[in-house]
Amino acid sequence: MPKQFVVLIEKDQEGYYVATVPALRGCHTQARSLDELMSRIKEAIQLCLEVEGEEMETLDFVGVHQVGVAP
Repeated sequence: MPKQFVVLIEKDQEGYYVATVPALRGCHTQARSLDELMSRIKEAIQLCLEVEGEEMETLDFVGVHQVGVAP
């Protein structure tokens, strides 16, 4: 069974989608389209797993919240 990872996706001011995998340190990528982003993040996850090996930190997904603060 394939391992499952939470992927956070944001869109920057230049229109790029940015994906980050919190459970894998340094695992992130960007792309112009969501389809391309998904392909790239899968590749990034595979590369990070090769580096991290079996000693990767496991995190349980709880949720995503937006918090406003005054400038």
